[in-house]
Amino acid sequence: MGLALAALIVGIVAFLTGLIPVFGALVGVAAVVLGIFALRKKQSKGLAVTGIVLGGVAALASIGMTAGIGAVVNSASLDKPSTSISEPAEPEVEEVPAEPIAEPEETEPAEPETPAVPAEYVSALIKAQSYSDIMHMSKAGIYDQLTSEYGEKFSPEAAQYGVDNVDADWNANALAKAKSYQETMAMSPEGIRDQLVSEYGEKFTVEEAAYAIDHLND
Repeated sequence: MGLALAALIVGIVAFLTGLIPVFGALVGVAAVVLGIFALRKKQSKGLAVTGIVLGGVAALASIGMTAGIGAVVNSASLDKPSTSISEPAEPEVEEVPAEPIAEPEETEPAEPETPAVPAEYVSALIKAQSYSDIMHMSKAGIYDQLTSEYGEKFSPEAAQYGVDNVDADWNANALAKAKSYQETMAMSPEGIRDQLVSEYGEKFTVEEAAYAIDHLND
């Protein structure tokens, strides 16, 4: 019983490893030998025969796999082209004619950068634009307001920059002021003219005041 059982176990192992070259064949042969000894000693015939069959199949499979791998290896070695090492040919060097040296171009001197506008000047311009858009003041009136110690207190230079660069239509401002005096105070045209040009009033120019009176009723 012992040899028959051993033949069966070895046959099963051989069957599972039959595709492994050489090893499967060795285990398969061992299973066949154990099965034959078990039959001679008249042990379990079923176990012994099963071990012999499994071992034989595994041995044949392993031998076939070994032969197949050997054939593939031989075929690959025969198909591999022979390579000969040859020294690389030195590339021909073409002579390139020397390029003429270009004379340096004369460059114009860079223009000096425009200095940035001081922050006070920018603030004065913003204030001047506000007085023109909201209160329709004259250029002289805005300048006085910007420099007044009771007003904005800007420096004369900043105030001048503001009134010189403000986006304003002084004629339109004078007309707006004239219509305001006419509608709210019911003043006469001549009274409005005097108020527009007065140094204690709006301080518009004579031409700006004349434009306003001429278009007062438009």
